[in-house]
Amino acid sequence: MAYNNNAAYDLNLFDAEDTYSSAAPKRSEEPVKKPKKEAKNNVVTFSEEDKLKARRRKRHPLKLLFGGVSAAMVTVIIGFIIVGQVQLTELNQQIITAQKSLADTQSIYTQNQMKLEANLSKAEIEKHAAESGMTKASNAQKEFVSLEGSDKAEVSVQKEENIFTRFIESIKNLWS
Repeated sequence: MAYNNNAAYDLNLFDAEDTYSSAAPKRSEEPVKKPKKEAKNNVVTFSEEDKLKARRRKRHPLKLLFGGVSAAMVTVIIGFIIVGQVQLTELNQQIITAQKSLADTQSIYTQNQMKLEANLSKAEIEKHAAESGMTKASNAQKEFVSLEGSDKAEVSVQKEENIFTRFIESIKNLWS
């Protein structure tokens, strides 16, 4: 075969009858078949008894006991919280009621105090005293006292007390 300048399109260069030799062994025309692996049977069969055992859930008695005790404790704690909140609400209501009562009582006290002050004015007292036959104090009713000599101061002497009385007095002095 002749060599062509159009090598890219020359299909004769790739012919099997080509006289070129190669170091690689020639391939056989038959395709090589890979040995098939035997398919494993992945299906597992259980008897009906095994199926029932697998379906039944195994419960450990200690776990059941622990779960029951835990649930009871949580229930009791939640109950205590609810009772505490109810008591707190009731006490708050009592405080609010007492504060309203105190405000009303203070208002009534202030009103009564104002009425009393209005009734006990100085003019009202003098009028009531005059109606009762009382008079203002005059110099004739005053009595003057004069002392002889200068002012005097006397120190009173206390009796001497025993040791127990002094001890009790010292304790009283500590607390006062």
